[in-house]
Amino acid sequence: MPELAGKIAVVTGGTHGLGLAIAQAFAAEGAAVFVGSRSAQAVESAVAGLSSGGARAGGAQVEVSRLDEVERLAASAVKAFGRIDIWVNNAGMAGPFGPTLDLAPDTFHQVVQTNIIGVYHGSRAALSYFQAQGAGKLINLLGHGYKGPVPWQNAYASSKAWVRSFTLALAEETKGTGVGVYAFNPGMVLTDLLTDVEVVGGSEERLRRFPVVLRMWAKPPGLAARKAVWLASSATDGKSGLLLNLNSPWTMLGGAAREGLRALFHRPAQPIDLHMRTIPPYRGQT
Repeated sequence: MPELAGKIAVVTGGTHGLGLAIAQAFAAEGAAVFVGSRSAQAVESAVAGLSSGGARAGGAQVEVSRLDEVERLAASAVKAFGRIDIWVNNAGMAGPFGPTLDLAPDTFHQVVQTNIIGVYHGSRAALSYFQAQGAGKLINLLGHGYKGPVPWQNAYASSKAWVRSFTLALAEETKGTGVGVYAFNPGMVLTDLLTDVEVVGGSEERLRRFPVVLRMWAKPPGLAARKAVWLASSATDGKSGLLLNLNSPWTMLGGAAREGLRALFHRPAQPIDLHMRTIPPYRGQT
């Protein structure tokens, strides 16, 4: 029997990259999926693709930084499928790579609004349904920086540290309610979040080895999506507060060893479709 048979899942940022891979994996395991995205066209395309594969699918345009829109997303999913059993706060932004003071304040604010306020809004919307029905699983996505500071990625990394703290606190607050709250760090996933990079002028040299890093440790979205299925399944019943991290020391060591052997034996490097765009440092008034 499929692991998520009969379940209803909402995935924010679910129209491309890891979010779409999670929606596809949920659908393959029998769940109906409802995806949200800033782009109405992206929602339409993702729903069409999911439906053509035999999934029960729906979606809605949403700006996760706006609570009213996130609540409308939840209400639309309930209207379409009757309830919500799983909610994945996947929508996120990396922001440019570079010194914090060289980022435009509006850019920094946008990362915070999406990665922090968006997770808060999604969690609030999901838990209001879950606590009323006495069941449900909330999965919040972590990322690089959730364990500690990451210079030159301060907006993104510090937002993920916040998500970790926020998620684990929610798990404590909802103990005994039948609701499961989980933090999921998928590690480096080979999507446009990693391969379409803005770099503040003057910081380009710091990313010179980035293609090597991607070859060593970036994984296909489908692998991380399978772990999201596991988190959403009955396997995690009674394990609220679980933090699942796919970046184990063994996987890190294995990736480095493979790249070292490739270089040692002069094997061709796996091509990485990496796009870097240089943007000027912010020179506004503080």
